[in-house]
Amino acid sequence: MNLRSSWVTETGQTREDTRLTQIGATTAANPVQVRSGILPGSYNGQHRLSGFWMTGASAMSATVSDGRAVIQGDISQGAYPVTLPAAETVTFGPGDAQYNRVDLVVLKVYDPLYDGPGRNEAVVEVIVGRADAAPKAPAAPPRSLPLYEVTVPAGASAGNGGINWNTALKDLRTAVVSLGGILPVEGQVVPGAYPGQFQDSGGALQRWDGGAWVPYPSALGGIIPNSAGTLTATYTGQYRDTAGGVLQRWNGSAWKPAVPGPYFWGSNDAGWTTSTTYTPTLSETVDTPLKVNFVVPASGAVLVNYGARISSASTTAAWMALRITQGTTTYYTENDEIAVVHTSATASSIASVTRFYGMTPGLTYTITGMFKVGANTTQIKGNFDSTFIMVTPQN
Repeated sequence: MNLRSSWVTETGQTREDTRLTQIGATTAANPVQVRSGILPGSYNGQHRLSGFWMTGASAMSATVSDGRAVIQGDISQGAYPVTLPAAETVTFGPGDAQYNRVDLVVLKVYDPLYDGPGRNEAVVEVIVGRADAAPKAPAAPPRSLPLYEVTVPAGASAGNGGINWNTALKDLRTAVVSLGGILPVEGQVVPGAYPGQFQDSGGALQRWDGGAWVPYPSALGGIIPNSAGTLTATYTGQYRDTAGGVLQRWNGSAWKPAVPGPYFWGSNDAGWTTSTTYTPTLSETVDTPLKVNFVVPASGAVLVNYGARISSASTTAAWMALRITQGTTTYYTENDEIAVVHTSATASSIASVTRFYGMTPGLTYTITGMFKVGANTTQIKGNFDSTFIMVTPQN
């Protein structure tokens, strides 16, 4: 067997064995034990974990590539460094006549101090599973590191199609690094051993806070940079920058602008009405009704600027007011109290600002411009041009 180990054989450990297996990788699992796992790295630097990669070699055999690993024994047994300096071939037995089975490929250390006399070596080994209608992989034996589960189809053999290597393999490999190093996560996510430990989840740097792995910016309370824009938020109130330069805040279910608004809509297309009651509709303009949607900030309050260039007649006023709705519910009904009003056939620009409050934070409301002229029997027109509504959230 080509797999090298150190401090297993009673005699015969060579200097080459010792040099090959001095790997210095001990990712803590607790104060005494370390994680079992494989040292990360690849020959071209493009892959996180190439050690002990397995590929099909023939109908019923596979090649396990070279690599280095640590296998932790029971708490009193210590950790075994192992190295496979050249690829190894493993062979699988024929499939069951009726059912599929799942075999387990492991790195296994045989230590006569714990396994009994007769064998002291490290091997790449196939643990044969039980054929079943719902097959499961066998349990890993003591002092072993699972590499792959392999599904062996019913009836598979060298002369009968063999194993489908495109679908048969389930990668179980996990990585380890030296104490204090940043662990590249592959496979199962394992709890940290101490607060302040770091790992790379593949898309984000994470820190163990004593109970969970949290994204590194979250741990600092900092703003997630736009380079990590796909990072999942971990608490309500977390902030992130976006590629467009807009600061966003996580509200518990979605990213929203941290400072929303202002929201604006205006029209330079003049329109008119002869209605003596408030109406959202103006004639001879394409911009009708005039509406603005806005998201209510955490304060529940907004400032609304609104106005128009208004004309009517010297004896009859023209009015612009606001209606505010949330869905089908009316929050504020238009009235004369906050309306902008002008009485003259000569147009003048009239504007005002009003604070609205008590709205539900996070919901979308709609403000609609409402228009009318004073009581008249001669169909006097109220004319409105350069009409606008601007909503500024108050934080």
